[in-house]
Amino acid sequence: MNSLRLRTRVAFAASLVLFAGAAYGQDVKVMISGGFTAAYLDVVPEFERATGNKLVTSFGASMGNAPDSIPVRLQRGEPADVVILAGSALDDLIAQGRVLAGSRVDLARSAIGMVVRAGARKPDISSVEALTRTLLQAQSIAYSASASGLYLSTELFPRLGIADQIKAKSRRIESERVGVVVARGGAELGFQQISELLRVPGTDYVGPLPSAVQKITVYSAGIGAGAGEPAAARALIKFLASPAAAAAVAKSGLDVIH
Repeated sequence: MNSLRLRTRVAFAASLVLFAGAAYGQDVKVMISGGFTAAYLDVVPEFERATGNKLVTSFGASMGNAPDSIPVRLQRGEPADVVILAGSALDDLIAQGRVLAGSRVDLARSAIGMVVRAGARKPDISSVEALTRTLLQAQSIAYSASASGLYLSTELFPRLGIADQIKAKSRRIESERVGVVVARGGAELGFQQISELLRVPGTDYVGPLPSAVQKITVYSAGIGAGAGEPAAARALIKFLASPAAAAAVAKSGLDVIH
């Protein structure tokens, strides 16, 4: 067993005291957006083995009108014990009464990055000026339908003064990771949360947006208003925010919230 796995298991065992009194052997329904997915998938087997609970997971965007987006799923009545997505979107769901007020727990911070197809030239995005040139020179640009894409299309591109110039060659990607589109040649440049870009085969990661125009998204978890297993839901959220999950969070390209 490697040292990282050993440390994770030791930390997990220590953190089990947090979960005392939680239900055992239950199906826990989780809805999760892409930004936290890699870290989540790394650690949930340990949680399932320790608690006997089975996590039944649905994946979707934090926002947007796609049929599989988390807000649309909840609106049509799909059940969820735990909801994990961008904090701003979670707050909207709390305001709508779809997630329990007071249940929000922040899990990680995420920055926006860029990929190109594997083997392609990596353009310069190290400064605001270089990023602007790269965007203007690109043949095609893809961005997500979730928090990062909303920022790019409604704030960053207008701020750079190029929104009209790149509009025709820009695509908002629904129900699919941006890196997958880039890998198959559907776009030259792809922008999304770094944690959603790092593990996509067929792409090369270029780097983050320059700090002057970077947008940090906080990923948060909350308990669904109609949760059938609220105790197990609380236990899962405590685990994901505990030191037991920190190594997987960092490995996925997210910043741990201490």
